[in-house]
Amino acid sequence: MCGICGVYEYGLSEPGVSAGLIARMRDTMTHRGPDDAGTYVTEDRRVGLGNRRLAIVDLSPAGHNPMPNEDGSVWITFNGEIYNHDKLRPGLVERGHRYRSRCDTETIIHLYEEAGLDFLEQLEGDFAIALWDQGARRLVLARDRIGVKPLYYMVAGGRLIFASEIKAILAHGAVTPDLDEEALYHYLTFLTTPAPQTLFAGIRKLPAGCMLTCDARGEVKITRYWDAIVANPARNESSPIDEVETALELQRLLRESVEKRMMSDVPFGVFLSGGVDSTANVAEMARLMSQPVRTFTVGFEGDAAYNEIQEARRVAQEYQTDHHEIIIGQKEFLEFLPAMVFHQDEPIADPVCVPLYYVSKLARESGTTVVQVGEGSDELFCGYSIYTQYLDFQRYFWRYLAASPQPVRRAVAATGDGIFKLFACALPPNWRKGVPDLFRRLATGEELFLGGAVAFYETQKRQLFTTEARQRMAAKLNGHAASFSSNSIVREDLDRLLAQKPNAHQLERMIYQDLKLRLAELLLMRVDKITMAASVEARVPFLDHKLVEFAMPLPSRLKYRDGETKYILRRALRGRIPDWVLDRPKKGFGVPIRDWMLGGLGRFVEHTLLNSALRRRELFDYTFVEDLLSKHRAGPVDYSFFLWTLLNLSMWYDRWIEKGD
Repeated sequence: MCGICGVYEYGLSEPGVSAGLIARMRDTMTHRGPDDAGTYVTEDRRVGLGNRRLAIVDLSPAGHNPMPNEDGSVWITFNGEIYNHDKLRPGLVERGHRYRSRCDTETIIHLYEEAGLDFLEQLEGDFAIALWDQGARRLVLARDRIGVKPLYYMVAGGRLIFASEIKAILAHGAVTPDLDEEALYHYLTFLTTPAPQTLFAGIRKLPAGCMLTCDARGEVKITRYWDAIVANPARNESSPIDEVETALELQRLLRESVEKRMMSDVPFGVFLSGGVDSTANVAEMARLMSQPVRTFTVGFEGDAAYNEIQEARRVAQEYQTDHHEIIIGQKEFLEFLPAMVFHQDEPIADPVCVPLYYVSKLARESGTTVVQVGEGSDELFCGYSIYTQYLDFQRYFWRYLAASPQPVRRAVAATGDGIFKLFACALPPNWRKGVPDLFRRLATGEELFLGGAVAFYETQKRQLFTTEARQRMAAKLNGHAASFSSNSIVREDLDRLLAQKPNAHQLERMIYQDLKLRLAELLLMRVDKITMAASVEARVPFLDHKLVEFAMPLPSRLKYRDGETKYILRRALRGRIPDWVLDRPKKGFGVPIRDWMLGGLGRFVEHTLLNSALRRRELFDYTFVEDLLSKHRAGPVDYSFFLWTLLNLSMWYDRWIEKGD
């Protein structure tokens, strides 16, 4: 993995891209590539490319980036790994292409020379790519299919600026950071900004599976070259399917995916929790290795409810791994927060970022540069309890009322406290703060499921924002403050699915929504930013695009059956990992944030929220914020999720936009 950046001044009469400018942008990301650094600037000074290299495949100087083709007509700066580059190489050599290194970067250039803009179809990997085609006077940017690697860009004033991290774009003298209020509104719901938005006005992020081209006229085109629903969209819920064959094929795909991601000239390992996904990674890797697998685990001081240390130790003993552990507490948590804001670039409101950093640092200090992680499995195979809760709610209640005429739906929603109390008693505790918004969505015809991780619903955002701020944001979108909501973000992705599969099952709808937003822009962004903060590359076996294409169209009965989540995955892994791992209840990677906010962390949160420069923008009603703080201190209801989301936002604003008190 590396850090890439660049500038294309297509519209300036006197272009002025310099090696110094590119180096300044590039070196804001030294953590992404401590092993090497490079720049390339065209003779006319219209284009500059930069790269910070984390050397993993071909550690020699031959892997230096940016890299040209044989005649220097095409240049590339590359972040990521192409796992099938060795398979593609012989054919390219036979067809006359000349290699100067063993690294995968050259294969990308040669594929582009042959296939033009169709070159991405043959690549298997995780990547952010920037190509400069001198003959076509064209800049090409591409992000991998699932969104494992991030890529940001800005188009303004006759230039396009891009980078792996926003801080590199901010290092360009023509960029002044400011807040995008619309993106802020959606961040408060989704804990992250949905692509292509960022919290920085004018700075965008390329969505997963998309390619951007910019020509000499400054015409910018974004095309979607891959989408999860292309995988056999015609299959439906009632299609016959052989479970044994399906489990064997899933087993094969996972084994091959783990093996691909062992491609490395440096030491590699696994982040181990002792759950199904990380244990599967360890088990498959152990079968392929002659030496012990390196495993890494993080836990919390004195909090058994969140610790999986014992389970991880048991797996490590089972496979005789080279096991490493670190325990953190409130002290370490608070110490990392300023660095977290720097490395995230924009808020990723998941407290798991903190323990993830410490276990990444542990891996790096052990001499391990590459790790495999378990992200993606819960989305693909229905591993979250929130999915099953929504399935039950949709089956027994929502689908009937949602099909009713709008007057009926409005009447049900208008019953207010009575129906709220009735259903609040029957719903899981983590739903109860969102019940009023459930009935608002019912009345307005909005979606039942917004995402697997939601902080503020619309009813709560209307309490948080001032009336003036809501009206201002709604006016920008030609809407009314009363109807302005984040439902539009959900519908944008969902409409794409329903255009091809109008009768898509509720589980498939939820999985697709989470693949496009929560997974790509929250969980994978979290993994990328925080592991790279420690100069570690994370690889995601469950998100090999072939495995995703196989898993997406599987009927819901193979993912959730008789109360069992991950049904077909568990069947595929039965006999390959211990039964006690497969049969124990899911714990999940969490942080004791609620309890810590009742102590020293809570004092830090209160001071930061109430003294942030964000108050000067008069966006929020801080009486409501103070009420959240008071309610959390009083208990027993947990408001830490809301407060953590606001804390991330306030720290980000004070670090990047305007310094607080």
